[in-house]
Amino acid sequence: MDSSDEESREEYLFKIVIIGDSAVGKSNLLSRYARNEFNPHSKATIGVEFQTRSLEIDGKEVKAQIWDTAGQERFRAVTSAYYRGAFGALLVYDISRKDTFQNVAKWLEELNAHADTIVTRMLVGNKCDLESIREVSVEEGKSLAEEQEFFFIETSALDSTNVKQAFEIVIREIYSNVSRKVLNPDLSKAELSVNRVSLANDGAKGSKQTWGNYTCCSR
Repeated sequence: MDSSDEESREEYLFKIVIIGDSAVGKSNLLSRYARNEFNPHSKATIGVEFQTRSLEIDGKEVKAQIWDTAGQERFRAVTSAYYRGAFGALLVYDISRKDTFQNVAKWLEELNAHADTIVTRMLVGNKCDLESIREVSVEEGKSLAEEQEFFFIETSALDSTNVKQAFEIVIREIYSNVSRKVLNPDLSKAELSVNRVSLANDGAKGSKQTWGNYTCCSR
């Protein structure tokens, strides 16, 4: 690629946050996606960590800066600065711990209170490799996602199931929303939100197809 091509190549940078209770596997989801690593003995740390991954979409370089709470959720120390500027959010629960699913409402409330942009949201049921001790059914996850107009997926950071898909569905959806707004500056926030929802939940048949493709299968 010559210098003129480099200069004309458009770039996008989107911030995505991962939220949810402690020990639901947020850090391992990020490390699996960003570095294809999994640490079964990972421990919560204090601070903010992020990784950057790039995709090419429509000939443009799209970078996602993905932020992990890095243990702050244990101390109720997740601040508004963590959410600021986020275009996407993965709300993660552990399918083997019902309380982490019930607490999704709390995390959604925080996200809605602190986010300052339109946020593409995906509900992620992690640890679907733990099917034998599942406490949250696929149907419960689907129902909540449908109610809140989220994307929905089940993942396993342990065996990589759907991890790449979870992040890249969100990244591509953010790009779609932003590029539409760039092409049509008059597009209102409300219109942009409706368009996003229609893609995330395009009728009953479309919703079932999306969930069927990305829900972790029973073993």
